[in-house]
Amino acid sequence: MTDTTAPNLPPRLTGLTFHGPLSEARAARLVERVAPGTGSVLDLGCGWGELLLRVLEAAPDATGVGVDVSADDLARGRALAKERGLAERVSFVEESATDTTRGPADLVLCLGASHALSSAEPPGHTEAALRELRRVVSPGGRVVLGEGFWQRTPTPAELAGMWPGAHAGEHLFLGDLVDAAIAADFRPLWVETASAEEWEEFESGYRTDVEEWLAAHPGHPLAAETREKADRQRDTWLRGYRQVLGLAYLTLMPVG
Repeated sequence: MTDTTAPNLPPRLTGLTFHGPLSEARAARLVERVAPGTGSVLDLGCGWGELLLRVLEAAPDATGVGVDVSADDLARGRALAKERGLAERVSFVEESATDTTRGPADLVLCLGASHALSSAEPPGHTEAALRELRRVVSPGGRVVLGEGFWQRTPTPAELAGMWPGAHAGEHLFLGDLVDAAIAADFRPLWVETASAEEWEEFESGYRTDVEEWLAAHPGHPLAAETREKADRQRDTWLRGYRQVLGLAYLTLMPVG
């Protein structure tokens, strides 16, 4: 029987605080590390900009700009900023981060969004993103880059379980990623990686709204399509990149 009283769409990502495998504890350490002395913050591929907002809370004289192409995420960011009394100090702008004219900024954030800075094919997009980040950070400033890397070489079966076209050359290993940052004229002040627990919280939180909606409205006209998409996404993680793909958080300082 079709449930005609159900909402048209399930809620979106309300189970996530950060749009990535980032714990409260790690976020607090990042903010503590980069907020002192920061006057301007630029968040490229910001989503709803949770880390950006936390930096602004810790640096009361700072202003920030978040750039993304998702209108829904930007609206969530604006609402959060208003709730926390930060609306006058931050702008959320709907535009592409590729070849951005924003900056330079004292602190540049790019968390899991390096693909938004360049049209280069992987893994070349990582090197291209690092060059862009070097261009938009102020002298003496900081960059926090959240970037994927292979924890080990994926097997053919794991690659087949990932996203379409996944290949072993798509990501760098952690040492090569840090080398790429150095080649882009940065020094790595801090190198850390998301834990298995952070990944599990993110992956489960990413789908929890949809799973609750599917359980409550199995007869909805959109249920079959939504269920197929959610199951495919979960399988991509569990049978593909789980414990293979890592996420590094690099705190970088430009040379000179």
